[in-house]
Amino acid sequence: MTKPDVRKGQASVALTRKEFERRFRERFYDPAYEAIEPELARVIDVAWQAYHKYHKSPRTRPAGGGFHDAGMQLPVEWLATRKAIRDAEKRRADPQSPSRILLVSGSMRSDQTCPGEIPKSWRVAKIAEKLIRRQRGFEVDFLDLSLLTSEYGRTINPCKSCVSTAMPLCNWPCSCYPNHAMGQTGDWMNEIYPRWAAAHGVMIVTPVNWYQAPGGLKLMIDRLVCADGGNPDPTLTGGKDPARAKALELKGWDYPQHLAGRAFSVVVHGDAAGVENLRRILCDWLSDLGMHEASAVGAYVGYYQPYATSHDDLDKDAAFQAEAANAASALVNLVKQMRSGKFKAPDAGLKAPRQK
Repeated sequence: MTKPDVRKGQASVALTRKEFERRFRERFYDPAYEAIEPELARVIDVAWQAYHKYHKSPRTRPAGGGFHDAGMQLPVEWLATRKAIRDAEKRRADPQSPSRILLVSGSMRSDQTCPGEIPKSWRVAKIAEKLIRRQRGFEVDFLDLSLLTSEYGRTINPCKSCVSTAMPLCNWPCSCYPNHAMGQTGDWMNEIYPRWAAAHGVMIVTPVNWYQAPGGLKLMIDRLVCADGGNPDPTLTGGKDPARAKALELKGWDYPQHLAGRAFSVVVHGDAAGVENLRRILCDWLSDLGMHEASAVGAYVGYYQPYATSHDDLDKDAAFQAEAANAASALVNLVKQMRSGKFKAPDAGLKAPRQK
């Protein structure tokens, strides 16, 4: 086997001190900050040093037992997220634990920001939530992705596509963030990963945005790539060493599916086009994660009608509301079958001849 080649060639994106300070100060545009200019200048000095010397993970500790290299320093934030995932997986595996449904409202619209109105997806997800909560032994974790637009500090940073360099370079959970040197902090995925891990079933209710998933939902989808083959031990690759990751993959990688065995339902709605396209995309994605489909609904609400009356159109569309409720019921039924041992996937025990 030849030594794997790591391709380089892009121009440097390093900032000068002047440009760094200009961008940093954009966060403090409000004249109210002028009263603390001396303090702000000192903060900028520290931030520049953190950037210039690349303090990506300034707080670390030895990996400890269970890792290939127990002495390697790992970010304390990553270790905390890993622990939260492992704790969530233990709760999920406990036969006495409630059946947990992660219910995702995928719209970016919110009555707490510019649109000034709740999204239809949120309303439909609430119909599903009410039905699921009525089921004995079930609980709902409602994930409202519109908080990305309406709540201070909520961020999902974009996937850096480590997988495309080599699968073992992508860690489960993602270790790309936070990056304190680059100011890429407050990443919501550190909370979202354990919520997926804790779920027995997942239901996604979303609108179509230009034939595709809304931006926040797509960000979460991309960042969940680490659940499909991701490396749970960063010490195997010395952190983010692409050459070591390539060598490890070529030696043989087992592509662990960290969220496999869960059930899912999908409800997609649109006003003019793209519903079937997005429904198929979401179902294909969730199936690729090793999850099992309970139901998938695609419908148009207020087809080619004014946006101003779209909520009225939803009010009138009793059939769509019933379809969404059925998708929730089907998910509940599949989770019950899976937890009772009555469900067996038709491909159980089969090994895919080609992974990834």
